[in-house]
Amino acid sequence: MLKKILIGLGVVLILIQFIRPEKNESNENTYDISTNYQVPEDVNHLLKVSCNDCHSNKTEYPWYSNVQPVAWFLNSHVVDGKRHLNFSNFTKLPLAIQYHKFEEIVEMVEEKEMPIPSYTYFGLHPEADLTQDQRDQILDWSKAQMAYLKTTYPADSLVRKPRPKK
Repeated sequence: MLKKILIGLGVVLILIQFIRPEKNESNENTYDISTNYQVPEDVNHLLKVSCNDCHSNKTEYPWYSNVQPVAWFLNSHVVDGKRHLNFSNFTKLPLAIQYHKFEEIVEMVEEKEMPIPSYTYFGLHPEADLTQDQRDQILDWSKAQMAYLKTTYPADSLVRKPRPKK
């Protein structure tokens, strides 16, 4: 009986290798954050190594992303990450949402919720395991962008409009 279960499991593992999620490799950057905001090279590097795999239109996939069900797990993180924040589509958002996204960046980085712990488990992506100094660089940059928005645009354009009640 155990032998049949193991064979069945092996067949399933082989078959699922042919069911692959679409990869996030479009690299469409028409509305990239850098088109409207100054992103210093050091901050750009930090965003690239610690954020962009899940928060842009270009993910650098590791070798193990070709193995199922790992690829599904990674794909769900990328899809969810882009749903919350996509640096490649950032300037397409209304100003109030852009401002709010900077607030969220500050909150998530201050609380060390980003990058998510599973991104650096087992020594994976060691460059994404940010030091406090690196976190401070991202925080200072985000706060500077918020200040830029406040001084450039009317205050009411930076406030999110309440959603209509259903």
